[in-house]
Amino acid sequence: MKHAIQPDRHGAAGQAMADAVSACVHCGYCLPDCPTYRVLGEETESPRGRIVLMRRVLEGELDAADAQPHIDRCLGCLSCETSCPSGVRYRELINPFRDLAEPARKRRPLERVRRRLLTHTLTSPRRLRTALALARLVRPLRKALPKGFGAAFDLLPDKAARAIPLAADNPSAGEEVERVALLSGCAQQTLAPGINAATIELLTRHGVSVSVPEGQACCGALAWHVGDGARARTQARQNLEAFPAEVDAVISNAAGCGAGLREYPAILAGEDEEEDARDLAEKVRDVSVFLDSLDLPPPPPPGRGLKIAYHDACHLAHAQGVRDAPRRLLRSIPGVELVDLPDPDICCGSAGTYNLDQPETAAKLGAAKAELAVASGAEMIATGNVGCLVQLETHLRRRGHQIPVRHTVEILNDAYKGEL
Repeated sequence: MKHAIQPDRHGAAGQAMADAVSACVHCGYCLPDCPTYRVLGEETESPRGRIVLMRRVLEGELDAADAQPHIDRCLGCLSCETSCPSGVRYRELINPFRDLAEPARKRRPLERVRRRLLTHTLTSPRRLRTALALARLVRPLRKALPKGFGAAFDLLPDKAARAIPLAADNPSAGEEVERVALLSGCAQQTLAPGINAATIELLTRHGVSVSVPEGQACCGALAWHVGDGARARTQARQNLEAFPAEVDAVISNAAGCGAGLREYPAILAGEDEEEDARDLAEKVRDVSVFLDSLDLPPPPPPGRGLKIAYHDACHLAHAQGVRDAPRRLLRSIPGVELVDLPDPDICCGSAGTYNLDQPETAAKLGAAKAELAVASGAEMIATGNVGCLVQLETHLRRRGHQIPVRHTVEILNDAYKGEL
């Protein structure tokens, strides 16, 4: 090693980045589980290779512009953390590095416009709904659009979901046993609004009062993962103000958003709000984990056998370590046969805006996952993240398959209502 990383040069996250770099022993256990290494087959497209590149940039041996294309192609799925025998905290390197490198980056004007449009649109349900309506009108002309804009059209649903307004206060149906606050999300409210509705209905039915803070913002994960730390910090501060302290838990029903909330201590490292960020992060629960803790009575049998394949969302399985809870919930439904998709640790290619920023790699991963879903013989696919849901639906539809892809809470809620 030519130079040691100097943490003080790299802000509050510098020590965490240095620790992540020094923990890597370059053993290569992460390579088979890295989606981009599988698709592209290059050392520089693996966690081990990217760690070397980031170390060289942080030590001043390599220009960030030379490393950036390889860093951009990282999904941030954190499968490498699961497979790493040395306990490398890759998340504490990749996201702070992107934040550190982005301000000095030179992007083409059209690319800057595209990125700004994405971050402004995807983080606002109102703007996203308007954009979807306009996009459907422009869709026939997509081939005439500049390169980089067309990928979004391939992911458009055939029709817009009906908006479902959310009440700020949703009291429990019976005696209150818990009180929680729900992160309502951004794109999810437009692309799959039934997830929030099912979450509230399921929780209130089982004695949980649910508040939906009106002042909440995007969780900040999208901005944080693409290097826009300033926006992520602004959104994190807004949520710290919005979410009440007097709740038993803060519930997320989107794997990426839940992981984003848990990253607030890193996003706000060295800031005045860092301690508050830790307090909020400790209260965050994925909806499947929270429901599993309630020891619910089993729902009534659906009246027929149903084979469901469960797809592990990366930011649920790898970032939050949640695998068993959603499976237990689904298996609690009488008559359900639950199967796992092969290669459960490999990302489907969604990963925030990845399927828009790196459409070729994302499409290969999505196609492979769709093929596994079809081969499973399942009548329905369950997952815990709206991005995965849209990605799987898209690639199943391209292959002419109509297998429904649904969130775990939607399936469970329908089972309790006798509508599965």
